[in-house]
Amino acid sequence: MKKRNSIRLPLAVALSCVLAPGWARADAEAEREALARLANEIQALEALIEEAEAQGGDTRVRFQYGWLRQDLAQVVTGITEHLEAPLGAPRQFPPLKGDYRR
Repeated sequence: MKKRNSIRLPLAVALSCVLAPGWARADAEAEREALARLANEIQALEALIEEAEAQGGDTRVRFQYGWLRQDLAQVVTGITEHLEAPLGAPRQFPPLKGDYRR
C-alpha cells in the first residue's frame, strides 16, 4: 500500500509539470476569447445608449452620452489593442472621464 502511494506522488508531480504549460495556454486563450466577447458586448450597448438618450428630457443636470460613448470606445480600443499586441508590450491610456453628469 505504501509502495503505491510513493509511486503516485512523483507521477502526479511529473504529470503536472508536463501538462501545466498546456493549461496556461488554454487559460490564455480562454481569456482572449472572453475579452473579445466583452468588447463585442460593449459595442452592442450602443442601442441601449441611443434608447436612453432618446428618453432623456430637458433637465437641469444632463447625462453626457457623448462622454459615455467616448469612454466605452476607449475601453474597447484597450481590449482590442491588448488582443492584437505582442505579449508583454507595455501600453498607456488616457484616463476615463467617469463623471457623466453636467
